[in-house]
Amino acid sequence: MYAGEVVGCVVATVKEPNLEGIPLLVVRIIENGSPAGFVVAADSTRQAGRGDHVYMIGSKEAARVFRKNMTPADAAIVGFIDEYREEL
Repeated sequence: MYAGEVVGCVVATVKEPNLEGIPLLVVRIIENGSPAGFVVAADSTRQAGRGDHVYMIGSKEAARVFRKNMTPADAAIVGFIDEYREEL
């Protein structure tokens, strides 16, 4: 499980059928209070937007969170972080 901040969205003209209706968002990964790259994550909450701090799961767990036929996702947003502090 890892944390990040939503910074944008991806628009796809053609999607895998199991991804239809699932928003794809660009998330800046945050590790130890510092940016650590970007990932495109499928939004299982369908409510995340730019500026939201979220937590994600990866790997095969991300594919199973949608409860469909193995959705092809390497990362999935599964919740929101209500309060985020960068000091340790």
